[in-house]
Amino acid sequence: MILGKVFDKFVGRTPVSVMIRGSLEYALSEQFVNQIFETTATRQYTRDLLFSDVVNLMGDVVCQVFPSVNAAYAKQRERFSVGRRAVYLKINHIEPDITRELVAQSASRLGAVVRVLQRSSERKGLLPGFSVRILDGNHLAASEHRIKELRDIAAGPLPGQTLAVLDPDSRLIVDVFPCEDGHAQERSLLWDVVESIQPHQVWIGDRNFCTSMFLFEIALKDAYFLIREHATNAQWETVGERRKVGRTETGMVYQQRVELIDQSGTRLRARRITIKLDQPTEDGDTEIHILTNLPNRVKATRIAEAYRNRWKLEGAFGELATALHCEIKSLGYPPAALFAFGIGVVAYNILSVLRTALAAAHGEKWVEQISAYYLADEIRGMMRGMTVAISPRDWQRAFGSLSARQMAKLLIDLAKRVRLECFRKTPRGPKKPRTKRTKFKGKGHVSTARILQESRGRPIQQLSYRCKQ
Repeated sequence: MILGKVFDKFVGRTPVSVMIRGSLEYALSEQFVNQIFETTATRQYTRDLLFSDVVNLMGDVVCQVFPSVNAAYAKQRERFSVGRRAVYLKINHIEPDITRELVAQSASRLGAVVRVLQRSSERKGLLPGFSVRILDGNHLAASEHRIKELRDIAAGPLPGQTLAVLDPDSRLIVDVFPCEDGHAQERSLLWDVVESIQPHQVWIGDRNFCTSMFLFEIALKDAYFLIREHATNAQWETVGERRKVGRTETGMVYQQRVELIDQSGTRLRARRITIKLDQPTEDGDTEIHILTNLPNRVKATRIAEAYRNRWKLEGAFGELATALHCEIKSLGYPPAALFAFGIGVVAYNILSVLRTALAAAHGEKWVEQISAYYLADEIRGMMRGMTVAISPRDWQRAFGSLSARQMAKLLIDLAKRVRLECFRKTPRGPKKPRTKRTKFKGKGHVSTARILQESRGRPIQQLSYRCKQ
């Protein structure tokens, strides 16, 4: 008996669901969430509708327990002391800063659990000795035209975008920078990113973030950059000859000493790492150039391998869009769409904690084999029954006040009961070229049974006889 009689049946049959629902309670407890709202909100206030109720409602939609905000409200009407309109008004006006704080502070709570879970892990960090941050942008998909001002617009209305920051060692998205303007350049958000940079961090990003301002500000913060070079946005001069230093899985690696120059003429010593690719990129590039101010003890080949891990954040965006329902097309107002995305990020982080717990219980080799889709599908199928059988008070009592150490131990105990084969990814084979459809062009339809019979060399008359029988 891990959690008591009220949880026994679910622990025995679906420990994954208990782990996810319990982690949600731990990361987003009522008191914790309401405190974030009270300390961060500048325009909104609490009267009859608690922010925690809105978070729980949106969490059910993002995890696809209910198909829409309206359906979730209708099924849980007794939980709210206000009408449907008041709930939508609250969601449509949630300030982006609140969304950011919700993601950052919940990631901090979950990060403490991850550190306990990883103590016995043999997994090495991406760049041992450094705290790594991967930065990338994500534009939310176009919403429906439900808002009055959008109904006569043919173009797809973009409800916003975010910059997200991934800690690859903990597998958590630790910060987001929401922007309500879907057409704003990602670079316009970099000053907010600069304010969050801590000493000795390593920031990895693609060429969209290669600006002199960003590179020099990172260096001024006593931090390090590992950014793909943009052809025009960063000025530099060579200091030494380019020389071959080794090889990675994708190509030959070269290194060259350079000096970066900002608009005021200030110079910054750096290295320019070049990977001469064995195979061109999708854009046709045969070489990738990376600018970095990491110390010389970090080898160029190690830097090249670290940059390859930038795709992990893009993979996280893919899971957010497919396994989780974080881009809700019916939410056209930018604050609401960004809030839903933020809740999706919290749900993604919880799935990451679950993977880490499974690795602690069964071995690190399992982490990359676990499917986020199957994990999300498990909780979709079980959450409604768990909501009926187990009250919110029971969840709060079991998970809400645990320490990071206690939470980690409980997750490992539950993870040991999980049948991992039920959640293993099913890798697809290589894509085959699409077969040209040339037969029966003049016909509207054909009989599948007859086509199969002909391919097996059986006469059509025999098929007709059996059908009559």
